[in-house]
Amino acid sequence: MNKLIYNFVNDDELLRITNKIKEYEKLTAGEICVSIRERKTFFQKRKSVHDLAKLEFARLGIGKTRDKTGILIYIILEERQFFILADSAINNKVNENTWHKIKDGMQEFLRKGMFSKGILHGVEETGKVLAEHFPVKPDDTNEIPDRVILS
Repeated sequence: MNKLIYNFVNDDELLRITNKIKEYEKLTAGEICVSIRERKTFFQKRKSVHDLAKLEFARLGIGKTRDKTGILIYIILEERQFFILADSAINNKVNENTWHKIKDGMQEFLRKGMFSKGILHGVEETGKVLAEHFPVKPDDTNEIPDRVILS
């Protein structure tokens, strides 16, 4: 990694995003994951951000959560693309337009160069949706690390 990430966010902002994930996961049985990739690899060049999000979803084990309530916010910096990918239980309850609205809100911040605010917005709005449809359970466990995944 050549640290392209630091042109977009600093360590304090990454910590704020991690803390926001932790904050919202206290309210929901869902699992929120943010993965930021600097660039596509040579072999990924022809793949869409959606296809790469699906691969990352599988690689991180998000689809293996107990209740199928994991969600991925996947970002490719160099391409300036991102995708929100939810697991099956979420998709059964939440209209796809919800993710488009959250994505639009994130894009407003990103267009203005407010990268961390865009991600924080995505985490907050995703967290609210998950808390509404999948409230935290007494036996809830944290199945996916809360830290931002960088690659």
